[in-house]
Amino acid sequence: MAAKPMLLIVYHSQTGNTRAMAEAAWQGATDPLVEGVDVVLKTAREAGPQHLLDAAGLLLGTPENFGYMSGAMKDFLDRTFYPVEGKLRPLPYAIFISAGNDGEGALRSLRRIAAGYPFREVQAPVVARGEVRPHLAACRDLGLALAAGLEAGIY
Repeated sequence: MAAKPMLLIVYHSQTGNTRAMAEAAWQGATDPLVEGVDVVLKTAREAGPQHLLDAAGLLLGTPENFGYMSGAMKDFLDRTFYPVEGKLRPLPYAIFISAGNDGEGALRSLRRIAAGYPFREVQAPVVARGEVRPHLAACRDLGLALAAGLEAGIY
C-alpha cells in the first residue's frame, strides 16, 4: 500500500493569532471527509528540511512583522533552502497571514522566496487584517482544500 501524501503546515506565532489560524487550517485538513492525507503541524522553529522533503503540499502561516514575514518564518526558509535544493519536487502551497496592517509586505516577501523554491501557489492566501476570528473559517477551508486536492491527486 502506498504511503499517504503529507500536508505540512508551518507557522510562527508570537501572540497566538497565527497559531489560531494554523490550528483552523489543521482542523480543515484533518476533516473526516479526507482520509487519504497525513497532516503535520509544525512551528517554523521545529520544521526542517526533512519535513519539506517528506511533504506533498505545504501551508505557510506568519504574522506580519514590520511589513514583512516573521523572523522565525524567514529563518525556516533560510535553513531549508540549500539542504533541499535540487531534491524537492514542486510543492503545491498556500499562505495565511495575521496582519496588523495590510499584510501585503509579508505576502510579497513569502511569495518572492517561494518562487526560489519549487513551490507552486494553488490557493488564494488568507490575510486576516486585524482580528483573526472572522478568518478562521477561511483557514479551515484552506486546509481542507489543500488536503482534498492532495487526496484527489489534483496537486
